[in-house]
Amino acid sequence: MSIPLADKIRPKTLSDVVGQEHILSKGRPLRKIIESGTVPNMIFYGPSGVGKTTVARIIAENCGMTLHKLNGTSSSVGDIKDVIAQIGTFGAENGILLYLDEIQYLNKKQQQSLLEYIENGEITLIASTTENPYFSVYNAVISRSTVFEFKPVTAEELIPAIKRGYKILAEDSGNEIEVSDEIYRIIAYGCGGDVRKAMNTVELSVLCGEISEGKTIITEDSMSMLVQRSNMRYDRDGDQHYDILSALHKSVRGSDENAALHYAARLIEAGDIISLCRRLLCIACEDVGLAYPQAIVVTKACVDTALQLGLPEARLPIAEAIILLATAPKSNSAYLGIAAALDDVKSSDSLDFPRHLQNKHFDGKGASVVGQHYLYPHDFPNHYVKQQYLPDALADRVYYKFGDNKTEQAALAYRRKLLGEL
Repeated sequence: MSIPLADKIRPKTLSDVVGQEHILSKGRPLRKIIESGTVPNMIFYGPSGVGKTTVARIIAENCGMTLHKLNGTSSSVGDIKDVIAQIGTFGAENGILLYLDEIQYLNKKQQQSLLEYIENGEITLIASTTENPYFSVYNAVISRSTVFEFKPVTAEELIPAIKRGYKILAEDSGNEIEVSDEIYRIIAYGCGGDVRKAMNTVELSVLCGEISEGKTIITEDSMSMLVQRSNMRYDRDGDQHYDILSALHKSVRGSDENAALHYAARLIEAGDIISLCRRLLCIACEDVGLAYPQAIVVTKACVDTALQLGLPEARLPIAEAIILLATAPKSNSAYLGIAAALDDVKSSDSLDFPRHLQNKHFDGKGASVVGQHYLYPHDFPNHYVKQQYLPDALADRVYYKFGDNKTEQAALAYRRKLLGEL
């Protein structure tokens, strides 16, 4: 059975690892921990194909510990007990390093079975996950571990690994492989920071290459077909989903329509217009708000049209909504107002209602104040009369503050006129 190129090219030392300079370069925390020879329990968090397993193997080899590897998608408590049974045996005299891939798939009981042994040091745990560990990993495991985030590898960092991959394949086959610099660039930029995916693409490109005069020629046409969708890192239930939505939201809030269109395009390309439409409605209310109240109406019309049309035509009303929201004046006054009101509701005891607002008309014989005494605003000039509406304990509370945009300032001027301040 042939060994995949990704395994053949797997680094043997930290210096050979592609990317992750923020934690593995000289003087960085993970590098210093590994070089110290004392390995703590760690959780490696990041997308697939960026070196988490490779670094775990290097750690195990450098510290002389016995490496056991389990995968959370297929492992059981029995598998974990088999590792525990190795404690104190001749085969684990230098300690056991358990590399637990995709730990988020283990349930709470399975993760708890490790606690005693990782706490007393009989097992050193290195777990990896593609999901945020603070949400997906049991808190007791998190508290006993140090979390390191692995990031997607940049295109420039990938190119040397791609060149090395072609060199290995040429040496293994004994045939020359002709590759242009543009091919390196297409693979590097098309594999979304995933080294494993890049190596798989290199192998496929050789299989699809044109044979001419005893050498394999890799063409740009065949390469473009191989990587045309491989740069899409997206999981509707994973961090990428929320990261893209967050980036879209913050780009619109920051009035950058170009960035917003980019992140929307990534969601559209992934076929997820439902999440996109929901987020646009939220943005219209939260960030444009009362600065342009019609934004929610227009956005709702665009969203309804997009859902009715479906892809690919849905991209048109979605683009209109994004550009409208990004270029519109912004106000979060409504958001801040309801947030402040909710804080009071959560922190206050049960509050009564002012008597004149209650939906009752009989006070009872012992009531100190008889009669509802509600003042009907439409009976007064300008349909306004001053009276208390908040509960007594919050009578002077101010939740909403008028924004500095044209629409809210006009409303403020009207309010001041009602109060006789103008």
